[in-house]
Amino acid sequence: MHDAIRSMLLRYDLVTTDDHVNALREILQEVALLGLWRIKFFEHAAFYGGTALRILFGLDRYSEDLDFSLLKPSKDFSMDSFGESLKREVESYGFDVDIDHKAGVSQIDSAFLKANTHRELLMIGAGESVVRGVHPRQNLKIRIEVDTDPPGGFETESKYVLQPIPFAVRTYTLPDLFAGKLHAVLCRRWKSRAKGRDWYDLVWYVSHHPEVRLSHLEARMRQTGDWGGKGNLSAENVIELLHARIDITEVDQIRQEVAPFVKDQRSLDVWSREFFHTIAARIVTV
Repeated sequence: MHDAIRSMLLRYDLVTTDDHVNALREILQEVALLGLWRIKFFEHAAFYGGTALRILFGLDRYSEDLDFSLLKPSKDFSMDSFGESLKREVESYGFDVDIDHKAGVSQIDSAFLKANTHRELLMIGAGESVVRGVHPRQNLKIRIEVDTDPPGGFETESKYVLQPIPFAVRTYTLPDLFAGKLHAVLCRRWKSRAKGRDWYDLVWYVSHHPEVRLSHLEARMRQTGDWGGKGNLSAENVIELLHARIDITEVDQIRQEVAPFVKDQRSLDVWSREFFHTIAARIVTV
């Protein structure tokens, strides 16, 4: 095992198979971010979404995908040009991965970083008792998505990741990250259901960084057709829409969806429509 990977594993309380798989996924995510930094990907794009919140800002739940936004729209962008360099970087730390590019049929360009879960768990020192329940052909997949036609009105900043070596990641600022998450809460159409991870992140933002950039939220909602008003989106509009969304959200369903990603299940016990209506009032628009 590479010394840097051994050091990264010390951050985790590794008991169950899920603990090991979550740690493996997150370490692969961070090594992939390092690879993207080396090939100057962040000159073109910024990191956002739940994994950005987890790795850069301390969100206390695991996240699966790596989501990015180009700094300006480009019809010619393709992750295919970064794939081989990214693969070499990840494999230099002892992992065996494939990068599959999926040409976008919309504004999203995608690639998948894939590794054999059984093999990589053994590589990071997981014992036989841990890997016994993992099928030998099971794959761990990390989807890498890039929005090639981003809505405007956002700001970015550099944040630093210290492992496996220190490097910089360009990311949306927190008010713009919150705008993206609030857009997901209000407008996401996900398997005809709400996504519990969106609501968990909403609680995190309200608790830690309640400021949301209204202009970026409006740009996102106009792009997706969820706001077509002649006037600007107002704070009152946002809170009214959020209360309406809460009224139709099945709380038990979103609690069950997010549970596998949360270490302390007791944090979900308080969830109810009344709870979400109450925290909605704490959002601050900037």
